[in-house]
Amino acid sequence: MKVLLSIKPEFIEKIITGEKKFEYRRRIFKKDVESVIIYASSPWKVVIGEFLIDDIIEKELNILWQETHMYSGIDKDFFCRYFDGVKLGYAIKIGKLCLYENPISIEKLGKKPPQSFFYL
Repeated sequence: MKVLLSIKPEFIEKIITGEKKFEYRRRIFKKDVESVIIYASSPWKVVIGEFLIDDIIEKELNILWQETHMYSGIDKDFFCRYFDGVKLGYAIKIGKLCLYENPISIEKLGKKPPQSFFYL
């Protein structure tokens, strides 16, 4: 199964360069998901590619940061603000990345941009 995941363009750029190998989430998929279709949120507003999920790590926040911060693409303050109010966090380990030659408008897929993600 695949999901369409909204990611900010600043983080997509870090994923492309390899600086960011983990995508953090406060909540995670309930179904078995193998790959992520990347929706670049505003101002890009296009589907730009996809990646295979290497692993999904669920940990207490301080352990999650210790295990993933080297390839987080963010600083610890941002991490703490993002996860404020939760005890556990999720890190999706980004596997093989495939960028589309021509980004796709979300409207062409007959969908609206997801707040976080939706199943395809």
